[in-house]
Amino acid sequence: MIVIHTFRNPCGQAQKGSFSASIQVFVEQLQAQGYALVSVKLSTRLVKDFAAWLDVRGVDGQSLSATHVVDYLDGRWLHRRRRRGDAYTLHAFAQLIAPEGYRANSQQQAAIAPAFRVQQEFEQYLLRERGLAVASIRLYGDPVGRFLQSVFGNAEVRLDQLAASDVIGFVQVEAARLHHPKRAKIMTTALRSFLQYGRYRGEITAQLHACVPAVANWSMVGIPRTISPSQVLSLLAGCDRQSAGGRRDYAMLLLLARLGLRASEVVELRLEDLDWSEGVIRIRGPAQRVDLLPLPADVGAALAHYLCDGRPACGERNVFIRSRAPRRALLGPSAVSCIVLRALRRAGIDSPTKGAHLLRHSLATQMLGGGASLGEIAEILRHRNPQTTTIYAKVDLVALHALALPWPGGVQ
Repeated sequence: MIVIHTFRNPCGQAQKGSFSASIQVFVEQLQAQGYALVSVKLSTRLVKDFAAWLDVRGVDGQSLSATHVVDYLDGRWLHRRRRRGDAYTLHAFAQLIAPEGYRANSQQQAAIAPAFRVQQEFEQYLLRERGLAVASIRLYGDPVGRFLQSVFGNAEVRLDQLAASDVIGFVQVEAARLHHPKRAKIMTTALRSFLQYGRYRGEITAQLHACVPAVANWSMVGIPRTISPSQVLSLLAGCDRQSAGGRRDYAMLLLLARLGLRASEVVELRLEDLDWSEGVIRIRGPAQRVDLLPLPADVGAALAHYLCDGRPACGERNVFIRSRAPRRALLGPSAVSCIVLRALRRAGIDSPTKGAHLLRHSLATQMLGGGASLGEIAEILRHRNPQTTTIYAKVDLVALHALALPWPGGVQ
C-alpha cells in the first residue's frame, strides 16, 4: 500500500490538504487496475503535487475545470521532465474529485456545444428506444455530430430551421471526403435516422429525411475474403499459450474462427454469458437480441484456461480484459481486429483483408465446402435477413461449375 504523506505549505508547516482522502482513493484505484508499483508511485507524486497546487490557489472540487489541469502542467513542465500520461492521470484524478462538475467544465467548447448536446440526446434515443449496440450508436452519432456542427457551428441548434439544401450540401461534401461508398452509405443512413428522430420529437415538420441523397453502393457485388482452414490453424498455433496475453488471444481467435462471432460480440461477452452447466454461450447481438450457441469443447477449454490462469483480477464483468493497465474491458471492436492483424503477421499469412470479419467469412466458406446449406450457415452466423447469407453462394465453386455454360467454340 502506498503511504500518503502530508503536504507542506509554502511556509514549511505540515498541512493535511483538502484532497488527501481523494488521493488515497485514487491510489487504491490505480492498484486495483493493475498498474506497476513504479507507475503508482509516480502517479501518486503527481496528484499530490497537483492537489497542493490547487490548495494554494483555493480551488475546490466545485470550481475545478480542465483549465486548471492545463495550467498546472504548463507550469510543471518548466521544472520537471515531461512524462507521457501525466495529463491522462490528472484528468482521471479531477473526475474523481468532481465527477459531475468536472465533466461539465472539461474539454471546454466540445463538451458544452449545443451540437454536441443534441448528438448525445440522439445517441441516448438510439440506446434506450431503439436498442442499438454501442458500436452502431457510435457509427450513427459521429456523422450526425459533424452535420450539426457544419450547419449550426457553436450556435443554438434549431432543427425547425433546417432546409433541404443544408442536408444535400452536407452529404455532397461528406461523400467526397469519405471516399469509400460503404462509409458514405452509413453516413446517409445515420442522417436519415436523425431527421426522422427530429420529426418524432416534433422539431422537424418537413419530410427532410426524404431529401438525403442516395449513395451508390450495390450490395452482393463482392466476394467474401477468406483464408484456408490450414491458414486458420497456423493463425491459432502462433499464439503463445504460455503467456496470459497469448491465452487471451487464443480464446478470442477461437471464438471468431469456430463460432463466427463479430468483433463487437467478443468485446461485449460477459462472464454470466458463459453457461458451463448447459454448455452454451449467450451472444448479445444488435437491437438487444440474445442468441444461444453451443459451446464447443475446444472453445470452452480455451476460455477456461484464460479465465483460470490469465485473466487479471479486476471488477469488470467482461470476459476479455486489457493485458496492460488499466485493467478494464477492451475499448471496442477495433481492439479485436488489431489482435487478428498481429496474429496474421506472426503466422506470415498475407490475407486479402486484415480484420476480425475475415475469420467469420472463412468459417462460412469452410462450412459451405463441407456440405452445409446456406440456411445452416445463416443459423450459425445469426443473419436476420436470409439474403445476407446468399453472398457465400459465390464461393461454392462446385455448385457454380454445374451452372456454367460451355464456352462457344470450345477450348482454344
